[in-house]
Amino acid sequence: MKTIEVLHAEWQKLQPLSSENQKKLDQKFMLDFNFNSNHLEGNTLTYGQTKLLLIFGDTTGDAKLRDYEEMKAHNVGLELVKREALDKTRPLTESFIRELNRTILVENFWKAAKTPHGEDTRMEVQVGTYKTRPNSVITAAGEEFEYASPQETPAMMADLVAWYNAEDEKGELSPIELAALFHYRYIRIHPFEDGNGRIARLLVNYILHRHGYPMVVVRSDDKENYLRILHQCDIQVGLQPADGANASLAQIKPFTEYLSTQLQHALELGIKAAKGESLEEPDDLDKKLALLKQEIEAEDSENELKTKLTPLVITDCYHKWGKELFTKLAKTVVKFNEFYNEPNHNITYNIEGRGRSFSFASDVNLVDLDNNVNSWLSGDEIQNASLILNTSYGAFKKGGTDPFGCNYRVLVNFTVYYYTIDVECFDTKTTNKTTMNFVEKRLLHKLVTTEEIKKINNIWGETFLNHLTYHRSQLKK
Repeated sequence: MKTIEVLHAEWQKLQPLSSENQKKLDQKFMLDFNFNSNHLEGNTLTYGQTKLLLIFGDTTGDAKLRDYEEMKAHNVGLELVKREALDKTRPLTESFIRELNRTILVENFWKAAKTPHGEDTRMEVQVGTYKTRPNSVITAAGEEFEYASPQETPAMMADLVAWYNAEDEKGELSPIELAALFHYRYIRIHPFEDGNGRIARLLVNYILHRHGYPMVVVRSDDKENYLRILHQCDIQVGLQPADGANASLAQIKPFTEYLSTQLQHALELGIKAAKGESLEEPDDLDKKLALLKQEIEAEDSENELKTKLTPLVITDCYHKWGKELFTKLAKTVVKFNEFYNEPNHNITYNIEGRGRSFSFASDVNLVDLDNNVNSWLSGDEIQNASLILNTSYGAFKKGGTDPFGCNYRVLVNFTVYYYTIDVECFDTKTTNKTTMNFVEKRLLHKLVTTEEIKKINNIWGETFLNHLTYHRSQLKK
């Protein structure tokens, strides 16, 4: 793969693009960026509706009026960013960031909220002004993660903008490093009551556009990965607001690498545009077909619910995707045996409280499980069942007097019409428990794809690695 530097040099040599090619590239980016950045935050417009709205002004469809208004306003915000970035006489200012928030959110509005005592209430979002109430997010472990307080926010935003302008002037960081650090530090402040994610991604593109790079898109279908990497950085940086304000490049390396990948893609697309090649991406047709499939499946939802849980249905799931999933996960688990004392792994099946476990150490052999699963070929409807991979490590071998270990498990839970796939992670040193959802409520007859299995296994392996590297870093302090 070509580096960003090589791609950027090639991109620069091809400037300026012909008016026709530039128009095609601008239009594609406009649609992709506005659709994905809003979709990440819950906007319900489809890609087709976004295209009709932004190119033809057509509001055909059944989406909420506010979703149409915010999509149009977000595009106005994008144009503001492009204009502001090209004015090299003006530094970044807080007033511009507040103007951007006011632009994309259109007007003050009410949304559901919680009182400090956890009671349901409503709050009015004041656009273009810093938050007056604390904001937070619930982590995968079910814990509340607080951003900067309303009292801290003005000073932290002033410091962030001053830091950015100083670093921009020094020119020691590459544009993608500067953009990644700004995005991360900004998100840890979360200065507004709404629109923070969209502002962060707009300002990433402000920085890239200002330095002569194409702008990037964080895709909504990659949301889980995007948020997981940001959370991974949170653990490395520390969970206090002041920690986020002082985050270093070394601490947010996974996020810088993530944005670098998006920039490489944007450069490759820009080079194709400059050469007059098609900008239709390999997965564009697949996405269109997937949307069509979803529509057809939605029409058949009543028939889909006729698939009810039986032992035979579980057998079918196991052979179509379950065995592949558990084999990959188990093979990843045993790669970490050498680092810990007392590794202990097993796969368990359970049907309404009745089940068996099959242990494995280094050789992953599912023959016994296969034989038991195949015995489920008959039986009446049941209410619940599960397939579980349990893994535990007693203590890190090189931990000295301060060892650490972990207990992880993958749970495939079946109910009458649906199944889910979750991962539970328990850190024996900190006693923190985290739950990650890999497959949300899915109808029984719908398969887990090979691509999904690969993604689940990659995240599963990275989770073990992150646990190991984090605690090793703590041992060295």
